[in-house]
Amino acid sequence: MILKRVGGAVLALALCLSTLSTVRADDSIKIGAFLSLTGVMSLMGDPEKKALDLLVEQINAEGGVLGRKINLIVYDDGSDPEKAVSFVRRLIDHDQVDLVIGGSGTPTSLAVLGQIERERIPYLSMGGGGAIVDPVRKWVFKVPQTDRMAAEKVLADLKKRGLTRIALLSENGGFGKSGRDQTLARAADHGIEIIADETYSPRDADVTPQLTKIRSTPGVQALFVFGTGNGPAVVTKNIRQIGLGLPVYQSHGVASRDFLRLVGGAADGMRLPGGALSAPEQLPDSNPRKALLIGFKSAYEARTHTDINMMAGHSYDALMLAVGAIRRAGTTDKAAVRDALEATANFPGTAGMVTFSATDHLGLGPDAFHMLEIQKGAFTIID
Repeated sequence: MILKRVGGAVLALALCLSTLSTVRADDSIKIGAFLSLTGVMSLMGDPEKKALDLLVEQINAEGGVLGRKINLIVYDDGSDPEKAVSFVRRLIDHDQVDLVIGGSGTPTSLAVLGQIERERIPYLSMGGGGAIVDPVRKWVFKVPQTDRMAAEKVLADLKKRGLTRIALLSENGGFGKSGRDQTLARAADHGIEIIADETYSPRDADVTPQLTKIRSTPGVQALFVFGTGNGPAVVTKNIRQIGLGLPVYQSHGVASRDFLRLVGGAADGMRLPGGALSAPEQLPDSNPRKALLIGFKSAYEARTHTDINMMAGHSYDALMLAVGAIRRAGTTDKAAVRDALEATANFPGTAGMVTFSATDHLGLGPDAFHMLEIQKGAFTIID
């Protein structure tokens, strides 16, 4: 009888220790991410994943957050909005994450907004489209500069150069469509007339028919290409192949050295709005974010043996905003973290200084963009 009691006690203790071990093993802060590691937006998803891995490793090595390690759970949505929805469902229901980061692009980010709001989970998007946070949704925040800000930066530079009759060539969905809409809506305010308006598919292998139409448009003075991923690289090569001699602007969707490698010297002379992370060494020493940007750039390039870009910066901003909110909340309670995110003020990010509010879930000012020019295969800050 005594042996049975002792055996039962030992078994109970073993079960108790096993349970405690499980709790400790699972006592991590679970951050879920859905990224476009493959597909047409892989130029964005790949550096985002590399940056997240680097940052999570650094944070965990320093003791984690609230004394708990971060468990990063990542799925590849293949640049497919339907897969993005499926993986966000898995992150919430199966993985039971505390917070979601992702949407490498606008289409995948927009696809999950209803789901995020219904499930009431904090979400930091890395898509560029302004529609992600306009109108403001309670649980949705965004880190990259918007297509509206990019359009206004380009339109202002065109006006400054006296280029007032332009052609617009945009991707026919998501990021490109939103950018086209923003450009058309604001061109007149800057004294710019859109006299040619063409679109292309991000999967097009050749865009010369649209470019030929633009070249034959009487009076066109410049071309503005609004797209991201691999599409703008095809457009850029076609521009040089047909000898289109117009000044060309790209969007912030190509502010990546991967893009420059794809197009070689074909992009020289083109301008685009971009963040300071594209060339942080060129910032004046008085810039309060210069040291942060150079430090992150150095760590990223040493770890990955690849060049830094704005997309890696999106991961920095999203993860560090999340970590800061969790620390201030003192918990991973979703409502408390959401409230702490919305109270973020003067956060020094790679995109700019971020201050969220109940009416602004982007939190960036117009100074978040610089005007870049591609010179000898590199980005140069000219404004």
